[in-house]
Amino acid sequence: MTEAATSNDFIREIVRRDVEAGRYGGRVQTRFPPEPNGYLHIGHAKAIVQDFGVAEDFDGVCNLRLDDTNPDTEEAEYVDSIKGDIAWLGYTPGVVVHASDYFSQLYDWAEYLVTQGLAYVDDQDGETISAQRGGFGKPGVESPFRDRTPDENLDLLRRMRAGEFGDGTKCLRAKIDMQAENMWLRDPVMYRIRHAHHHNTGDEWCLYPTYDWAHGQSDAIEGVTHSICTLEFDSHRPLYDWFLANLPLTSEAPHQYEFARLELTHTITSKRRLKKLVEDGVVDGWDDPRMPTLSGMRRRGYPSAAIRDFCTAIGTTRNNSVKAIEEFESFVRRELNRTAQRRMAVLRPLKLVITNWPTDAAGAPLVEHFEVANNPENLADGVRSVAFSGELCIEEDDFAEVPPPKFFRLSPGREVRLRGAYFVTATDVVKDDSGAIVAVNCTYDPATRGGDSPDGRKVKSTMHWVSAPHAVDATVALYERLFTAAAPGERTGEALDDLNPASRTLLTGCKLEAALAEVKPGEVVQFERLGYFAADADAPLVFHRTVGLRDEFAAAQKRQG
Repeated sequence: MTEAATSNDFIREIVRRDVEAGRYGGRVQTRFPPEPNGYLHIGHAKAIVQDFGVAEDFDGVCNLRLDDTNPDTEEAEYVDSIKGDIAWLGYTPGVVVHASDYFSQLYDWAEYLVTQGLAYVDDQDGETISAQRGGFGKPGVESPFRDRTPDENLDLLRRMRAGEFGDGTKCLRAKIDMQAENMWLRDPVMYRIRHAHHHNTGDEWCLYPTYDWAHGQSDAIEGVTHSICTLEFDSHRPLYDWFLANLPLTSEAPHQYEFARLELTHTITSKRRLKKLVEDGVVDGWDDPRMPTLSGMRRRGYPSAAIRDFCTAIGTTRNNSVKAIEEFESFVRRELNRTAQRRMAVLRPLKLVITNWPTDAAGAPLVEHFEVANNPENLADGVRSVAFSGELCIEEDDFAEVPPPKFFRLSPGREVRLRGAYFVTATDVVKDDSGAIVAVNCTYDPATRGGDSPDGRKVKSTMHWVSAPHAVDATVALYERLFTAAAPGERTGEALDDLNPASRTLLTGCKLEAALAEVKPGEVVQFERLGYFAADADAPLVFHRTVGLRDEFAAAQKRQG
């Protein structure tokens, strides 16, 4: 077992004890069983890291099982995205299977329960069945069809399988206890009729199992030892165990364990609400960089290593909690600080003209080149050559004609350092007819080449820049929280009421260092002084801000002592 098996991971402790005791012959097998009815999100990442991580730590295997028991909501597109997300996180399933691969075995076992008097066909509709279940402190009402004979139930079930009945006209229920304190044991539905095309089985079936009937039995068919779920399935475990205990299994039954799911502030993980954001055009799709989906995070530039590290660091417990999104971003920032190369980019450009810049014999401005480190955190990344000329672009807010107090950047008469190049002093401005500043004139000190003064004088500000004649134009997307509230929906009960209408700002005409034209799709670089930005996977010279440079979580921790 690796060091990942930490003291805040009770599931690994359980697995360790089982292995030492020789349970399941010392074998460990897990599975990750998402329903392909949407794209995976950050909450699923925690489950993936847990399921695959446990298997890896104990030399076991983890399968990917697509829980495709509902043909009305599942699509092949979602299956493909799930496979891609798992690979991106760095995991390889032992096998990729579908719950629908087991439909024949599940049906045979259903017939077995019928013959044992442990399941029956009910002619009532879903609304009536739901009402008859009662509630906590309210007794359930037995179905008038509960006492059908096994022969009658078997005949009806086979006719259901043959497609004789319409949707919703009959269902198969387990015969357990309508007075059980656990509501899931009050004769749960096992099969419902759906004459719908299935993405994997086509039109072979019109009888589809419920999650509870398919889940544990699929685990048993595959040989799963430790079935790891999130806490909302804790109340389902007695039903999970009841089904397995009443089937003619040929090996030891799997056992279900539950852990707290991952929730982040300013984030929702409801597939229904995420789908609505997509369908209503609030976001551009499931992979919109503002979405908490793994595909959205990948497009935004979040490193998969940071997601894995975060999920491991928060541990595995049975106590539900909400983690600050700033804590998650600190893991992203830490990983990118180590791996991302540095480049200069100006998002809101203002022209800076060096009036005493030298020219050649023909009167053309000279072009110099400076060597700049690609990543000061990793000198092995080497250096690059950056062009410098007499006409530059700087950020608009790096200049103030009338500087406010404690403004140390460029203003008339003030000297600043241009990153890796020269000291410059602003002299005057150029304005258009409306009075807006369109250019700043300055002079440079040739003796300060490289960014240091031989006479030892100091400046209070270092600014980034881009040579205007060598710059490439780009579009940059800046992102804020998709939801303004830390707990979306807490105020009104509807999370979508807290949508941030200013969650994205698109900047065009940004001026980027020429080397950024060669960045690989999806690659993340640090725009010096501005943050980390990911090159769009499909559109050239479009960048998405991944995260800013300031570690808000670390700052908050420091303030709290």
